[in-house]
Amino acid sequence: MSIPADGASGAAVPLGFPVSFELFPPRTDAAAIALGRTIDRLAEFDPAFISVTFGAGGSSRDRSLTVLRYILEHTTVEPMAHLTCVGSTHAEANRLVREFLDAGVTSFLALRGDPPKDGDGALGDLGSAAELVQLIHRVQEEREPFTLQPVPGAAAGRIRRRPRPERVAVAAFPTGHPRSRDVARDVDALLAKQVAGANLAITQIFFRAPDYLAFVDRARAAGVTIPILPGIMPITTPERLHRVGEMTGEEPPSSLAIDLEIEPTEEGRTAAGVAFASALSSAVLDGGAPGLHLYTFNRYQEVRSVLETVARTRPHALPLPDTTPPEKTPTKDPR
Repeated sequence: MSIPADGASGAAVPLGFPVSFELFPPRTDAAAIALGRTIDRLAEFDPAFISVTFGAGGSSRDRSLTVLRYILEHTTVEPMAHLTCVGSTHAEANRLVREFLDAGVTSFLALRGDPPKDGDGALGDLGSAAELVQLIHRVQEEREPFTLQPVPGAAAGRIRRRPRPERVAVAAFPTGHPRSRDVARDVDALLAKQVAGANLAITQIFFRAPDYLAFVDRARAAGVTIPILPGIMPITTPERLHRVGEMTGEEPPSSLAIDLEIEPTEEGRTAAGVAFASALSSAVLDGGAPGLHLYTFNRYQEVRSVLETVARTRPHALPLPDTTPPEKTPTKDPR
């Protein structure tokens, strides 16, 4: 599967705060064409990075790598590869990290992943995301041989510092991991990931700004110093809200649930979901969040609407240009 280039304008859209996005790999050629256009539009916001999900056990490796390569070749945005522990041996994880590094991807999101639903116990060799973080750094160091550089003013040399991955991000859980429900343990786990070499945390989806802000306060008190990005998704259908609630183990706000249920039109449901995500985004930024990480569900327009709304309500906000793409004839897959 390939993703045809769509020719983005490349003009950065000013926001006034950092932003990043998550995508999932397409399953069909038609979805690949649409995703290429989405990536081009998202790149106009000059995101810090775009992450691409990766199925447990490598179930979507080729498709994920295709999307990551597209981001590398057709935008100036840093691509971030997802990696999961579940179902991987040390050798498989090592090989996969090398494959991504060889392709030019130097940023990773290290996740433990969900255990198999059938309960067959095939969890893999890596027991935690912290172990996966250590493996990522170790593989990078093994790929870069030791070299000497001269010491100024002396007939001697010293070992050159070897490069490390751009970003090694990990997950954080403001309302508790669904399988632990103990926020204190979740903070300890985040601290362990930082000690292992993580330099960024991205939260699971949450619905209430105080949950995120309180979690950050607890993490800072425990010694976590890495940035903790709030993960937010514009949810525009009752079905998706229900699925997200099941995934997070948190009861969705009744106000959002009611709005999505009673709105008779798709436009009305979209407006309700965008309004909720925009208010949540503004609240966490006002509370000191270092930026926003938006779970896009591979949809551009809702994300754009959220960013427009938030940017225009921020202090000293600049007017946003219209970035709505013109209608185009569908591009054919060049294969």
